[in-house]
Amino acid sequence: MRRAWLGVAAVLAGAAGLGAWSVAPAGRGDPVVVQVPPGADAARVAEVLYRHGLLRSRLAFRLWARGWGLEDRLQAGEYRFSPSEGVVDILRRLAAGDVVHHRVTFPEGFSARQVAERLDRLGLVDAEEFLREVGRADRHWIPQMHGNTTGSVEGYLFPDTYSFPRGLPAERAVAAMVARFRDVTGPLWDLPRPLGLSPHEVVTVASLVEREARHDFERARIAGVLYNRLRRGMPLQVDATVLYALGRHKERVLYRDLEVDSPYNTYRTAGLPPGPIANPGLASLQAALQPEAHDYLYYVARPDGTHVFSRTLAEHERARRSLRLQERVPGRPP
Repeated sequence: MRRAWLGVAAVLAGAAGLGAWSVAPAGRGDPVVVQVPPGADAARVAEVLYRHGLLRSRLAFRLWARGWGLEDRLQAGEYRFSPSEGVVDILRRLAAGDVVHHRVTFPEGFSARQVAERLDRLGLVDAEEFLREVGRADRHWIPQMHGNTTGSVEGYLFPDTYSFPRGLPAERAVAAMVARFRDVTGPLWDLPRPLGLSPHEVVTVASLVEREARHDFERARIAGVLYNRLRRGMPLQVDATVLYALGRHKERVLYRDLEVDSPYNTYRTAGLPPGPIANPGLASLQAALQPEAHDYLYYVARPDGTHVFSRTLAEHERARRSLRLQERVPGRPP
């Protein structure tokens, strides 16, 4: 009898040891990046983990997932697991959706399409899905959009560095960027708005400043030129709006480009375009709300990105001729 009990005890101890072994860390080594596909059940997830050397036993993983009620709570996505993690830790992270996040930076002046292309290139968000979501402003409305009738959130995707997981739904990516715009720019809207413009029109001015200015010290001055022209009913004639209407970047806007039929073409359409042509940063938004007071009506870019500002068309034409001449003389300083 005593021998029988000893045999039973040995079997139980062996089973307990086997169970402990099956859920223990699979080994040592560098972290492994694993992609858990959408809709994968516990068996499929166990197979993926096992193939990457992260499990000792696929059965043990499934049994623990069932025992903890996590079979239907394992979330898809990109994970970084270490072979030194045990089954319990891996299950907890899968259930919590503790996926890898990637840092992505969008500079001031990016258009929504440029944002979409960068997200797509990094494999974070599908570009076309992102652009469709950009066109659903009603889903992402914030008070700063007052006056926005374009149906788009172009201009409200705040330039910043974000941390996004791979495969992020487009709606969440757009929502995060619009929320950042709301939070960062909130205090600005206590300032008086020039010409009684709506917040949306101010953002539109800021987007023009963002695409025209290359140096911070000129932002408010360029904004002043735009407001001076608006006051006089002059067309803004901003080259960047023509490029936006064309839908592509060019180093030089040609005369034939100015004929593009679009409400965003400020050579053919008086006043502001219907909405922003890019996503402005804080400095350009501040310039649009606090423009420099002066009587300039024109500006032309120097090779170094600064501008020559003029009060009359005659002055402006002289400045343009002078700059063209300098471009033709090699080595001559601007």
